[in-house]
Parts: sequence; C-alpha cells; structure tokens
Amino acid sequence: MMEAMLSGVGLLSLAIWVPIVAGVLILMTGGDDNREGQRTLALVGAILGFLVTLPLWAGFDIGHARMQFEELAPWVPAFNVQYHLGVDGISMPFVILNSLTTVLVVLAGWQVIQARVGQYMAAFLIQSGLLNGVFAALDGVLFYVFFEAMLIPLYLIIGMWGGPNRIYAAIKFFLYTLLGSLLMLVAVVYLFFQSGASFEILAWHRVPLGMTAQVLLFVAFFFAFAVKVPMWPVHTWLPDAHVEAPTGGSVVLAAITLKVGAYGFLRFILPIVPDAAHELTWLMVTLSLIAVVYIGLVALVQNDMKKLIAYSSIAHMGFVTLGFFLYNPLGIEGGLIQMISHGFVSAALFLCIGIMYDRVHSRQIADYGGVVNSMPRFAAFFMLFSMANAGLPGTSGFVGEFMVVLGAMQENFWWAFFAATSLITGAAYSLWMYKRVVFGKVAHAQVAGMPDLDSREFLVLLLLALLVLGMGLYPAPLTEVMHASVNNLLDHAAQSKLVY
Repeated sequence: MMEAMLSGVGLLSLAIWVPIVAGVLILMTGGDDNREGQRTLALVGAILGFLVTLPLWAGFDIGHARMQFEELAPWVPAFNVQYHLGVDGISMPFVILNSLTTVLVVLAGWQVIQARVGQYMAAFLIQSGLLNGVFAALDGVLFYVFFEAMLIPLYLIIGMWGGPNRIYAAIKFFLYTLLGSLLMLVAVVYLFFQSGASFEILAWHRVPLGMTAQVLLFVAFFFAFAVKVPMWPVHTWLPDAHVEAPTGGSVVLAAITLKVGAYGFLRFILPIVPDAAHELTWLMVTLSLIAVVYIGLVALVQNDMKKLIAYSSIAHMGFVTLGFFLYNPLGIEGGLIQMISHGFVSAALFLCIGIMYDRVHSRQIADYGGVVNSMPRFAAFFMLFSMANAGLPGTSGFVGEFMVVLGAMQENFWWAFFAATSLITGAAYSLWMYKRVVFGKVAHAQVAGMPDLDSREFLVLLLLALLVLGMGLYPAPLTEVMHASVNNLLDHAAQSKLVY
C-alpha cells in the first residue's frame, strides 16, 4: 500500500526533474548581478531534489528483488521507446547519494565561485538530475540518453571553472568517455532486434545469445563502463580531470560519476551476457587487481594532493570491480558498500583539499606542513577522512574492502592476498600525505595565516564525518536493502543463456 501510494506521485521523475528545472530557472535569472539569489535558488533546488528521494528509502520493500516505484509512459512509440523508470536495492541508494552530494557541492561552492555563479550552480543541478536518470532508467534508449547527456555539464564545469590546463583535461575526459559509449550504442541496437523490438533492459536479461554474440556484447559494454569507472589501463583521463576540475567538479566526479560505470556492470554485463562474463572473469579480476596494487603504488609517489586522491580512487574502484566478478554475495555487496563509502570519503577528501587550496592556492604537499597549528578543527576532520581512505576499522572505508577480501578468499587465496595489499598501500599514501601536510612545525608563512573552518565548511565536513562513522559502525541498513536484489542477480547470472 505504502509503495503504491508513493510510486503514484512519480518520485523518480521528481528526483530527475526537480534539480533540472531548478537549474534551468537559475539560468533564467541573469548574470553575476544576482549572485546571492542564484546561490539561494540553487540550494533550495538541491535540498528539494534530495528531499524527494527520501521516500524512496522510507517506502522501499527490502524483501523483494523486483523494481519498485516504477513509472511507465510512451516516449517514442514508433520505435517502442518508453519513459520507463524504476529502482531496486542496487540502484536506489545511488539516487539518494547523488542527491545528497549535490547539496554538499552547492554549499561547498557558496563563496569560492565568484564568476558565472548561476551557470556553475545550474550545471551541478542539471548534472544531478541526469545522473538520477541513469540510475533509474529501465529503457535502453532512455539510459543511453542520460548516460551521454551527463557528460555535458561536467565537461563545462571542468572547462569553464577548472585550472590552467582545463581545456585539455575537459576534452580528454569527454573524448575518452564518449568513444567508449559509442560501442554501447551498437550493443543497444543489437539487443533491440534480438529481443523482438524491445528496448526494455529487463527484457534483455532474458534474451538467449550465442557465445560469440555474448563476447562481442561484453566487449562493447566493457569499454563503455570501464572508461567511466575508470579501470586500468583506460584510467589516464581521471587524474587530469581531477587536478584541473574545481573542487565541486572533483567531488561529483569521484563521488557519483565513477559509480555509473560500476553500476553498468551489474545492470548490463552480468545479467545480459552471463556466460561471457563467467568466461572472462580472469580478465576482470586481473585488471581489478592491477588497479588495486599498481595504482596504489602510483598514488604513493604523488606530490599533488588532488592527483594522489585521484589515483587512490582508481585503486578503490578496482576493489569494486573485483567484488562484482567474485560471484558471491559478499563480493557484490562489498563492492556496492565500497562504492557508497568511496562517495562519502572521496568527496570529503576533495573538499578538504579544496578548503586548503582556497587559503593557499596550492595543491602541492611540499607547500604545506604544520597545518594543525593554525587549523586544528580542520586537522581533526582531515585525519578522520584520511583514516577512512586507508580502511580503518570503524569507518565506512573498512566495511566494503573487508567484505570484498572475504568474498575473494572464498574463491581464490591469491586474489584475496593481492587485494588485501591495498590496506597497506592505502595506509601508506593516505597517512604519509597527512603527516607531511598537517604535522610538524609551520613550514611556510602562508600556512601560519590560514584561518580555521568557518561555519559552512564545518557543517559540510561534519555531515560527511557522521556518514563515514555511521556507515562504518552500522552498515546493516544498507546491506539489508541490497540483499534481495544481489541474490536475484546472482541467481540470474548463474543461469546459462547460451544458444547453439
């Protein structure tokens, strides 16, 4: 009854269109002569966009794997394209995470951005709505439209408000992700004909396919999603994008955009081409472990704080893809928990680096030292988030990694062994960075003059700290939401769809 009542008001459509409409309204308010009004409207739009997602959690039935809060309407009837939305225990948490992140990004950019404020805020709100569309879309064409459209606001955010090399980074980001997606379009069209002229993603889960077709579809989807994760070796666009992006752009990129690629593996590859996925598990595990081990070592030698966290993101997302291809509940649920935890922790770390950059205008570790002497409240938050990035027990960073290691141990000791090395490298690069930046005597005059957190910065970091600790100490509410959908996915992936 509760679900029927809630789904009747189109909650998923509200989650998509409220922030988009708010973004469009901001664009109509004029230029920088109305900055305060634009900021206020952006905050109101972001908060409303978050509030409409809360009933998704409150009304979600954790005992069922079916899609919930479904909305269905014809969109392009001539080609059987439909406006079909729905969420399950895998996708619903990411709609809420994305909407919450948008509120934090608006608050984080409140005073930092002084030029083209309206366009900046509008880009994030529109991006938020498009990302919610990716996680909620159940029609292949609708998914593809949202999947591609979300590149545009982020491209503009990097290209217009980024660093000195922002144009290079924006174009590299756009080309990498666009070229990978073109193969997915071919796969979508092929599945349309194979399924009897249907773009329904859930209908594709039941289409019998030969091994050759499955492998080709695997390759097409793999390139689209692996670039977004990003997996090694198609990861090189991410450090450049993070270094040049403004703080808000880095937060959204790390907290949400990377999750779209990993989500695609669960929504498309595992259920649509299960036989090819099983056959190529060795490839996915190998690439994931390279990301965990090798990229962790690359992070260790970085001098730029943003670049260090960018490489750590690649290593953490390697944990996610490893968990997905272990084919057991611990692995997949651990990967999902790691995705959400990484959303909180990476957002917090990029915000911390942004706070320091706003005061000193440098991201180089060597330009700091002794920050605790001038910013003690900030140093406490930064320590918590650095510990969480290292996987400290009691923080959200530990839960997902521990579950994936346990899941890997069930399949192969050496997989678990190499995965567990990230707990060592993660501690090394996170704590070494923290030690050089925060501890010791004040190394530079500009550090001595750094003011501590203001009330807005304190509020944003406090909220993230509570989420990191709450999820680390009591992850059960999240895992309970995922159980039924993950078990249903595993049952489906275990069934062969080969035709000869």
